[in-house]
Amino acid sequence: MNRTYSFQKAPRCSATSKRTRERCKAPAVRGWTVCRFHGARGGGPRGKRTGMFKHGLYTKEAVKERRLLRELLRQSRRTLST
Repeated sequence: MNRTYSFQKAPRCSATSKRTRERCKAPAVRGWTVCRFHGARGGGPRGKRTGMFKHGLYTKEAVKERRLLRELLRQSRRTLST
């Protein structure tokens, strides 16, 4: 008795292996071109839903502030060395 399941007819993942250059044979997630192993529906939400930050070290504002401070330090070292 030959049964066919829905995942057997599903489109396949479009990801390829770096080493063998073969395509992934897993079924693609509905609405995506890749399977769940290769990044379909991956990553976290953006905006206010990103989760609870314990310390705020990696927030966009903190990173921006550190970059600005680093640039100010570079400029001050340049002016002091001349």
